Formats: sequence, C-alpha cells, structure tokens
Amino acid sequence: MRWSSGRTSWWILILIYFFQQSPDLLCIAGYDGYFKRVNPSWQRLLGYSELELLSSPIDSFVFLDDSQETLNRRNYILKGNSLLNYENRYLSKQGKVIWLSWTSFPVPERRLIYAIAKDITVKKQLEADRNALIRQMSGSIEKMRQSNYTVSHDLRSPVNNLFALIDLLDPMNPQSSESQEFLDLIRVSLCRLKVIFDRYLTGVDNEEVSAVAMESVFVPEIFKEVVFSIDTLIVSSEARISTDFSAWETVRFSRVFMYSILLNLITNAIKYRREGVGLKIEIETMWDGKGQQMVIRDNGIGFDMDAVDRAIFGFRKKFTDLPDSNGIGLYLVSSQIRALGGDIQLTSKKGEGSAFLLTF
Repeated sequence: MRWSSGRTSWWILILIYFFQQSPDLLCIAGYDGYFKRVNPSWQRLLGYSELELLSSPIDSFVFLDDSQETLNRRNYILKGNSLLNYENRYLSKQGKVIWLSWTSFPVPERRLIYAIAKDITVKKQLEADRNALIRQMSGSIEKMRQSNYTVSHDLRSPVNNLFALIDLLDPMNPQSSESQEFLDLIRVSLCRLKVIFDRYLTGVDNEEVSAVAMESVFVPEIFKEVVFSIDTLIVSSEARISTDFSAWETVRFSRVFMYSILLNLITNAIKYRREGVGLKIEIETMWDGKGQQMVIRDNGIGFDMDAVDRAIFGFRKKFTDLPDSNGIGLYLVSSQIRALGGDIQLTSKKGEGSAFLLTF
C-alpha cells in the first residue's frame, strides 16, 4: 500500500499532536541512559525543564530506594525484552515522590527505548490507606482473640468456684446460716468476676484507641498536602476547589485519617464528575449542636439515595460501572471517622451532585 506524501504528512502531524497533548508521560530514551525526547507532561509532573530532563542521567530522577531494581529492569530491556506494568518511584524537582507505571519496548537497531508512563500516585496512596486500615483491623482482631483466650482461662477458676458453692447449698434449708455463708461467698465470687470483665474490656478499649494517634489537626495544612499530592489530577480534570475554614480550622482527630478522608472524598468527586460540566468542589467547616462538622460538596453525577441508602459506605459496595470503582474509598472514610467516635452522612441527588457531612 502506497501512501501519498500529503497523507504521510497528515499522519505525522497527528503523531506530533498526540505526543505534545497526551496527559501520559511519553518518552524516547537511549541505551546510554539519557532521555532523547520527552513530551510536555514530564515537565508538568516533575517540574524540571526539558533541558534538565534531557541533560541529566535518567537514574538521577529515580527515587533512591528504587534505583537498583530500575537498573535491573533497564538491563532486561537492553537484552531485547519489552516491559509491561512496571512500577517505580520518581522524585519531582520539589521533592515529591511520584509513582509511575511503565510500558517500554526497545528498538535495538536504533539503540533506543520507547516508553509510556502513567502517574499512579493517587492509586498507590489509596492502596496504602486501605492496607493500613486492614492491618489495623487485623491487629484488633488478633488482640481480641488473645483477650478471649486470656479471659476464658482467667474466668475458669471463679466460675468453677461458683458451681461448687451452689452445689454446697442446702436445698432443704436455704435460710440456714451455712447457706447464707455460701451466698455471701457467691456474692464475693461474682464481684471478682465483674472486676475481671471490667479489666479486660478496659484493656481492649485502650488498645483500640492507642492504635490511632489523636492530636490537634490543622485542617488547612492537611488540605494543602492533599492538593499537592494530586495536583496533576486536579489540573487534568479542571476541577475548581473552594474552601471555607472560617468556622474552625483545628480539630482533635487523627492526622493520618484526616489526610485519607480528604484525599478519598476529593478524588471520588473527580472520578465521578459529570461529563461536559465543570467540576466544583466545596469544603466548609461549621458548628452545630453535635459539635464540629465539615461538609464536602460536589456537582458530580450524584447518587440515587433510594437505591444506595447507607450501603454506600459498605465494603466493596459499588453503584457505578466505572472500571476503577472498587467500593473501598467511602468504606475507608466511614470506618475512619466512626472509629474515632464521629459520623458521616450523605445527601445526594442523581445528576446534581453529593454532599458528605462529617461530624467529629
């Protein structure tokens, strides 16, 4: 099949446009370990100029802990192999750690490597939050199991003692002085039983609370950290986020949980935005009779409240067909706010957006 020069030029223009406009990171690297071409997404994500990216060894941008494994994978490619879905970390010029997922293939006759990388930082953060919660829950279950073993062992003696005392009671003369003495002993054993129960229940409660560090959390600072971590996602979605922390800025809560909650609710709003409608996200603090509250609103696709009810916060409960919807984010938010004595409520209307009300 022969192509005319005009048609060839048209295809070249399309490829150039794709290279320049793609939100993914496209690059051509040499066997010498330097970038030969990078598209503008590299500059937007890492903060380096094109000259800095092309004049420095690729290894200099890789997160130190991932350097050796990245070198191993590069040697694998240099042997003529393609690389699919390899994940490693890069450092931006501002020092931010960025997770990338790579697809690369070599062209040996030109001693070049063609590659596409996707920014998966948000995905990795959500996975880390989920795994942290699972570890916390697993640890709590193990503590409860150990407490059950201890309680069953320690309660055996007073329970057996109660049975023995009951057997010694005179069934024909329950009012005898001897029976009264046995009743007094039973009362003492029951008191001891209550003390043991209270001790173990208090121990379990203390272990649960100490698993999460409670502190004075300055919400605007956490919000800035979240926005900094997903700035590319916000820019690419053209989301407009407004905040009003005038009611209160500081709350007694977990710093880690606050970060996770804001991250999940903001990224969910971006994920479930309406096509063709500019995304608006509003975050506002307020007071009411229940205490400190925060509302996070968006104008996204919304939910059918009759269909979702409170199941929206269930584990792996999904209400859309989006491929990256896994039913974890809202479960994490609900678990985290409620684990520290708070609550979360959702009001929403399909096609008009959602509002999550957090009570601390």
